[in-house]
Amino acid sequence: MANFTLKVTRLGFSLVQSVSPRLAGEAAFRLFCRTPPARPKGEKARAAHAAGIARLAGAERFLLPVEGKRAHVYRLNGGALGRRKRYLVTHGWGSGMAYMADLVTMLADTGAEVIALDFPGHGRAGGRFLHMGLAVKAIAAAEARFGRFDAVIGHSFGGAALMVSASAMLSDVKPVSAERMVLIGSPSEMQWLFTDFGRMLRLKPAAQAALEDIVERVTGRRLEAFDAGKTAAGIGKPVLVIHAEDDKEVSADHARRYAASGGHVRLSWANGFGHRRIMSAEPVLSEIAAFLAEEDIKKDAEIIPIFELPARRASV
Repeated sequence: MANFTLKVTRLGFSLVQSVSPRLAGEAAFRLFCRTPPARPKGEKARAAHAAGIARLAGAERFLLPVEGKRAHVYRLNGGALGRRKRYLVTHGWGSGMAYMADLVTMLADTGAEVIALDFPGHGRAGGRFLHMGLAVKAIAAAEARFGRFDAVIGHSFGGAALMVSASAMLSDVKPVSAERMVLIGSPSEMQWLFTDFGRMLRLKPAAQAALEDIVERVTGRRLEAFDAGKTAAGIGKPVLVIHAEDDKEVSADHARRYAASGGHVRLSWANGFGHRRIMSAEPVLSEIAAFLAEEDIKKDAEIIPIFELPARRASV
């Protein structure tokens, strides 16, 4: 927030929480869930957005209903005859698929069907509202519409949402059922976001508690339960975590927590690419492609030869 806007907002919350911490908590939650405008700001962002839209111009487009809101999907290589790999891609907070076009088109170039998901309040989905529960339901809606995914790839908030989904943290939402996962610059838990947000608004303990209580009301789980660093241990499927130690938005400690959850998690450092450039960095794209191809290599190695030498007869 701009300094003046933040000062006014803090003043408003100071007045409201002095009267009703519960109302202050509810107002804070609505503000927390309000997404940035989809229109890019700044010349660099506008150029990147326009380039991404151009690269995705040939994709099919779909709208998915999600609890009174909607998600938007770009589908590449859809509708072809025969079985092909199917990948789901999710984006970070305040982003959208236009900014992930390099990753999306790289995946499509492998011949896979790619489902690139704009969460509610982002990209071409419309609206200005999103929380983790809605994101997980959007992932479930994409799988229900397009079928099971062979792999899921998410950046930042989108990666965390994929892990929350795969961990079946929301009991009333079907978990995503991919064989492999890629998390790029993704947080491993959510408590720090709410703590920093409450500190920014200068919420008092009662209002902060009211804010965090709404998470349980909306999702059925306490805020502290959204700890993907712990639940990742039960995933059991191969997970590639890519992070930059110079990431200024999501601490590299989140990647280390994922890596500590078990041998099925592989940590790869992409230092020098920060939080956003990491999505289109060529070394990162190459590593993702190689990781997704490993399953095919393993299957090829396990193929039993069709022709075998006949068993030698025992001598009489």
